[in-house]
Amino acid sequence: MNAPHRDCAGFSLLEVLLAITLLALLLTGAMSGIRTATRAMHAGEQTIERTNRLRVAQEFIRRELGRSLPLAFGQEHGSGANFVFQGEKDFLRFVAPMPGHLSRGGPYVQTLELTRGRNGLQLVFTHNMLNGFDLDKLKPDDGQAVMLLDGIRRGRFEYRKFDDQNELEDWEDDWENPSLLPVMVRIDLEMTPESGLIWPTMEIPLILDTSGGVRLFQQRVPQPGQTPNPPSGGVETSKE
Repeated sequence: MNAPHRDCAGFSLLEVLLAITLLALLLTGAMSGIRTATRAMHAGEQTIERTNRLRVAQEFIRRELGRSLPLAFGQEHGSGANFVFQGEKDFLRFVAPMPGHLSRGGPYVQTLELTRGRNGLQLVFTHNMLNGFDLDKLKPDDGQAVMLLDGIRRGRFEYRKFDDQNELEDWEDDWENPSLLPVMVRIDLEMTPESGLIWPTMEIPLILDTSGGVRLFQQRVPQPGQTPNPPSGGVETSKE
């Protein structure tokens, strides 16, 4: 006796095509979400990196300018006045020790400059050892240049000093007396919108007293054939 015949129903071609289409849409949505999450992660990492770079640049600049030394790195032709600090609205040069891991020993002639770059202005740092430094023979590519920050829309360096009554004068963007250190240096930068950064204005006090620090330093450094001057308030030993 033969078993009853049953029809085996399968998937039609239309149903298979619909299933494949739905699977493709699901995979496309999943890949789009993964791409969006990846882009957001990379953007967040870049923002953190730029913020850290800005913070490190500010800490480095504050440290170096705050430790400026009244050491001459050149002389003015004619008057023979020593160059201890040069300052303009987009350029400044001074002498200070470098961090230990970047230094070969001794003070360095350091410069900060705003130069034109691909994404706006760049804050560039250059350093040369004071020993052997010749301002008259200095070339633009001398020294080790490091870009501290880019994406700057506009910037300005300003300087402050005491007047004859030992009162602080207004900020100026041109330092007129290169033989003295300013009392304070202000660095004001405006970042481009694309950078996503905000530069807090820096007002950096210099450690030395510019009204007499250079003279006091020169008095304590004996010239050839001279006897060192004792510091003010010191006790001199009597000669027998």
